[in-house]
Amino acid sequence: MSTTVEQPADFKFSAENKKKLKGIFAKYPKGREASAVMPLLDLAQRQHQGWLPRAAMDHVAELVGLAPMRVYEVATFYTMYNLAPIGENHLQVCTNLPCWLRGSDEVMGTCKKKLGIDVGETTEDGKFSLSEMECLGACVNAPMMQINDDYYEDLDEASTAALLDTLQSGGTPTPGPQNSRKGCEPEGELTSLKDSKGKADA
Repeated sequence: MSTTVEQPADFKFSAENKKKLKGIFAKYPKGREASAVMPLLDLAQRQHQGWLPRAAMDHVAELVGLAPMRVYEVATFYTMYNLAPIGENHLQVCTNLPCWLRGSDEVMGTCKKKLGIDVGETTEDGKFSLSEMECLGACVNAPMMQINDDYYEDLDEASTAALLDTLQSGGTPTPGPQNSRKGCEPEGELTSLKDSKGKADA
C-alpha cells in the first residue's frame, strides 16, 4: 500500500458517537474535561477506520479545551493510537521477554511468512497490518498477540497459521488460549490450592 497518508480536511463525531461523548464526559469532574482526551481519541479512531487523522485530534482538542499540540503528544506517545491507516485486522505481536522465551519469534515469523509483510507494513489488499509490541499484559499465556480488540494466547507456529487462515477466509477465530489451557490456569494439573487429598479446593 502507498505510504502517503491522505489527511481529511475535517472531522466531526457521528450522531451515534455524540451520544457517547456525554457518557465519557460524565466520568470526569467539572473543570477536568481534559482528562477525557484518551477515551475521546479512542472513539475518534474507531469512527475513522482504525486511525487518527490530524483533523480528529484537532476536534478532540477543541472539545476538551487543550492546545492541539497537547493532544498530538498523547496520540504519539501511546501505541494504541494509529496515526496512519491500518489493515482491517491489526496483528500486534508481543515480543517482550516472557513471550520471547516461549516462542514469539515463531509467531512473528509465521505472520511475516504467511502475509508477505514485515513489521509496520500492511498487505496490499488492506486486510492485515503487523506491529511489534513490548508487552500486552498476558505474560502467563505467552506467547500471545492482540488482533484488533481480542487476545489470542498460548500460540505456536501451527496455531498462528490457523488463526491467519480463519481471518483470511473471512471467519472470526475464538479469542483466548489456542491450546488446551483453560483461561490462565496451569497447562497440566494444579500445583497449588489443593486439599490434603490432592484435589483442587472448591
